[in-house]
Amino acid sequence: MSESDAYLLLQRGRELLEQDNPMQAAFVLEQAKRSQPGKGSILETLGRAYYSCGRYLESAEIFEEALGVDPTNDYAHYCLGLCCLKLERTPDAAGHFKLAWSLRPTDMYQEKAFRFGAAGTGRTSGTWAS
Repeated sequence: MSESDAYLLLQRGRELLEQDNPMQAAFVLEQAKRSQPGKGSILETLGRAYYSCGRYLESAEIFEEALGVDPTNDYAHYCLGLCCLKLERTPDAAGHFKLAWSLRPTDMYQEKAFRFGAAGTGRTSGTWAS
């Protein structure tokens, strides 16, 4: 599959997410990831699709992978923090929210960073196997 085909799959996945169809989006985005495994935009969108499906562990793993591609991806840190909350890993969430806010101090990140700041910092990389 060519890079342009993967881009078309990415666009289709985004459309499906906007149409509130995350399961189909995940299926399409998994194809794009197989074709272009190191593309941060594909990983980020696939992580969002998994999260929207309630697949929080898989979503966290994908956001970790996205951070492996670009450790300064503030949105991936924020989303990984959200996954950590769902997985009841509050200290990990706090660390990612703080990183997101320090990389890009926006209101969206600030609320979470301050809300969970008292929880301490946590692991910001590693495996998610239980």
